[in-house]
This record gives sequence, structure tokens and C-alpha cells, in this order.
Amino acid sequence: QVQLVESGGGLVQDGGSLLLSCAASGRIFLIYAMGWFRQAPGKEREFVAAIRRSDGRTDYADSVKGRFTISRDNAKNTVYLQMNSLKPEDTAVYYCATRPDVPTTQAMSIRGVYNAWGQGTQVTVSS
Repeated sequence: QVQLVESGGGLVQDGGSLLLSCAASGRIFLIYAMGWFRQAPGKEREFVAAIRRSDGRTDYADSVKGRFTISRDNAKNTVYLQMNSLKPEDTAVYYCATRPDVPTTQAMSIRGVYNAWGQGTQVTVSS
């Protein structure tokens, strides 16, 4: 299986920036895409961004488009999430996840096809 370790969360003011990192280990060849999800207190875990390992194709939630950028370094088996112009509503625990290649489901925003998850890192944006 795949193991994931996130880092980079913290406390930042409204309008600030943070860079999250997620390092993968284990059976890397199983990874089709790597994604970031977030969960705020009392809310469902929601898709934030994802990137396909082979060609770098990306997908973003509408709420973060233009503010967040996902990137990958395949040599380091690491994915990054650069978060700019942060807002208080971005406050959540951010989880890194990976999904295998599922031919019937190519979309990268579907939580259900992700089968490896990190422990999560807290991001708090103060107003």
C-alpha cells in the first residue's frame, strides 16, 4: 500500500499564504493521482485539488481556483499545495490522499476512489 505524511499546516492571517507538502512511500506504482481534501468542524470532507501523476493534469474545487496551486515532484514522490489569499473559510484539517487507476472513474475530485490517506494537517486562518 501507500503511506502518506503531510506537513506545512499552521496559523496564518486572512490574506496570507501557506505551503502544504505530502510525501508518499510504499507502492508508488499504484498511484494514479494525488489529491488534497479538507474537513472543517461539523462539515463533510471536501475535495480541494488533485494532480495526475503521469502528466500533471490538475483539477480544482471552484472555491480555491485562482488561489491554490497543486504541483508534484515525482522524483521525490511528493505533492505540494500552495495556498495564497487564504480566507477564514479555508480553515480546516487538510488531508493528502492517493487513488489508483480506476478506468471507469477518471475524475479526480471523487473522494470515494481515494484509498490511501494521510493523518491530516491543521490550517487555521484568522480574521
